Amino acid sequence: MRKLTAATAFTTILSLSAGAALAEADSCQTVRLANLGWTDILFTDATVELILDTLGYDAGNTILGLGVTYAALQEGNMDAFQGNWRPVQDESFKEYFDKNLVDVLGVNLEGAKFTLAVPAYMNAAGIRSFADVAANRELFDGKIYGIEPGSNDYLLDMVANGLYGFDDSWEVVETSESGMLSQVERAISRQEPVVFLGWEPHPMNINYEIAYLEDGDEVFGANFGGATVRTLSRPGYAAECPNVARLLSQMQYTLAYENYGMNRILSEGLEPMDAARAQLKEMPELLGPWLEGVTTREGAPALPVIRAALGLE
Repeated sequence: MRKLTAATAFTTILSLSAGAALAEADSCQTVRLANLGWTDILFTDATVELILDTLGYDAGNTILGLGVTYAALQEGNMDAFQGNWRPVQDESFKEYFDKNLVDVLGVNLEGAKFTLAVPAYMNAAGIRSFADVAANRELFDGKIYGIEPGSNDYLLDMVANGLYGFDDSWEVVETSESGMLSQVERAISRQEPVVFLGWEPHPMNINYEIAYLEDGDEVFGANFGGATVRTLSRPGYAAECPNVARLLSQMQYTLAYENYGMNRILSEGLEPMDAARAQLKEMPELLGPWLEGVTTREGAPALPVIRAALGLE
């Protein structure tokens, strides 16, 4: 069963009729989601938890480092992970995909970005590329603001390898997402220089005027670190828990859903589950494709149950 590929499993799953219950082991009752502590994954995990809990499952997330997450999936200690950003994770975790140590359930987001950014006023002043930043060390006090340790390896390697003119006098400040954003907000309020790890989806794209830096392809890939985000599972999960796996494989988010949902957490102070509930009420059109062929734990069609729970009926 562990050698059954995700593609084969989903071919079997999708051949079932839309309303048919998908037989699952008792162990599928609990769904363990790996979480990096990033707001985007907190929000998407909360979305999954809200739906699964309503369908009769017991879903929860655990915050782990990125490397620990892959190991936990391989070892069967976590069931799924919604944060496989590609291509930036491809090289570091190549072995996991080459050796089928994790399964790919599907793409959950397209059109994402992940690279260095500056405030728009710095871009207007001529800071448009990685090399522009490297050439202005004093302007930026030799600091690049990153996020949690373990998630900044691309920047650490860039500095260590002297790419774009950076050298070992530069410091990658490893804090947290919230810590980095506090520094960015402080700098913007004072119209001061700052360079930081930016990405979309994220409320920073609607709350601040920022510009992504050009020519970072060697580190983050083309199109400003243009990315797709995939959902991974432990090996064999789709065959063991086909109903949950089908839901996870079909949950394709939009940039707007994540940007505004995450903003409810960061700016409005909502708990992730409440933010997911509020955003789904505003964008209920997402539910149909997500829940096609998915059932409650007892085998009833999922869509009417979820719509009723959200007060959409």
